[in-house]
Amino acid sequence: MIIEDFLTLTENGLYCSIGDFYLDPKKAVDHAVISHAHGDHAVRGNVNLYCTAASAAIIRHRYHKQAGKNFHIYTWSEVFELNGVKISFIPAGHILGSAQILLEYLGIRYLYTGDYKLQEDPTCERIEFVKADVLVTETTFANPSVQHPNAIKEIMKLNAFNHNVLLGAYSLGKAQRISKLITDHCQQRTTLVHHSIYSLNKIYESFGYSPGKYELYNRKQMKQPDMNLVYIVPPLTFNSYIRAKNVVRAFASGWMKLQLNNDLSLLISDHVDWNDILTMLKEVNPSQVWTLHGNGTYLKEHFKDKLVVKLLNHAD
Repeated sequence: MIIEDFLTLTENGLYCSIGDFYLDPKKAVDHAVISHAHGDHAVRGNVNLYCTAASAAIIRHRYHKQAGKNFHIYTWSEVFELNGVKISFIPAGHILGSAQILLEYLGIRYLYTGDYKLQEDPTCERIEFVKADVLVTETTFANPSVQHPNAIKEIMKLNAFNHNVLLGAYSLGKAQRISKLITDHCQQRTTLVHHSIYSLNKIYESFGYSPGKYELYNRKQMKQPDMNLVYIVPPLTFNSYIRAKNVVRAFASGWMKLQLNNDLSLLISDHVDWNDILTMLKEVNPSQVWTLHGNGTYLKEHFKDKLVVKLLNHAD
């Protein structure tokens, strides 16, 4: 029987009281089971962290001495227990090392997705599907009107320009994916990366996932117009270069609001869209869906009496 309060949303994050641990806590806790290394899922200062090797490497790189006290690292599908709750990590396809977290207790399987995507991405592990009784899914883009375009077609928009491109992207995950897409599909382009991205690229390479061809940013190169350069920068740097001249401005994101006031839209998302979530539900085949990180009301309305949909929170 499904335990309705097996996972509860608290001020510290999503809590499993039976196992006495948190999933991707918002504040530092004693026991944190981490899906991936993005800052909104992996905060600094946890006492015990349970995660994949790649996530551990990135968290340590980003937080240094504040990364956490004890790291407990597990391989894919390796089962460990916390207070009788069996836990294992399943590839989520979001970024390098990103995991769905499968929890098993009294014969019931609860699958927490973290963030995940179904689109192809050679810079991280491909998502794997497992069956579960309860699917706890992000709903960042869980709206029938949202359908992510093909990432290859989006990146090939760069081929229509001869100017240098200032391209905003999140340093972890998106930047590596974009760099690889440019290498494979915009071969006349030379990719330059911000120093914060460069160091993360090296971690990706150490785990066998190449971000393609890239060079560390050179200011002198970028000032030369019409060189077919793409400079990939994190959001703060992108916003600080608002007056940059002789460049095409673009920001790689699934959010339409981040495409405003740019010269080119690049709708490339590392999250699932509406159709992807429906595919996930078909593959996992749960009897209940619990929603997080977005608005689950569209799913609730879509399934009505066909499937139990519980909103653990409202729209973020």
